[in-house]
Amino acid sequence: MLNTEYLGHKSEPRTITVERGQVLLFAKAIGETNPIYLDEEAAKAAGHPNILAPPTFGACLKFLAPAETPTYEQLGLDYKGLLHAEEKIDYFLPIHVGQELTLLTEITDMYDKKGGALEFLLRETNVYNDAQALVQKVTTTTVMRRSV
Repeated sequence: MLNTEYLGHKSEPRTITVERGQVLLFAKAIGETNPIYLDEEAAKAAGHPNILAPPTFGACLKFLAPAETPTYEQLGLDYKGLLHAEEKIDYFLPIHVGQELTLLTEITDMYDKKGGALEFLLRETNVYNDAQALVQKVTTTTVMRRSV
């Protein structure tokens, strides 16, 4: 059963610098061919300060700078029944190579369905730039399958 004492828990702030290699590898992985995501000169010619990260790159940031707590075990999650159900990204500002970003994650909801056979955990990770402006909000839904 999910440990509801963590509902509303907020992580410590984590800071990451967006690296060129990370963005290029991500762009390659998703098949991106637009030069603004691959080449600094092309990005600058299009009015960007540096290579632009593809919009969904923000979903990777929480893996590059994971929250320390709570752990899956503390939350009551078991890897054997764990499913990644949904990833939703709200976009506010672009992400560029060289930016320093700060991530804050909050556990925003926990609920069950089908008499407890499925438990849902929602986490929101807000990504801020160095001016403290919100860049993206990434909402992750995790499902825990239980035998009841």
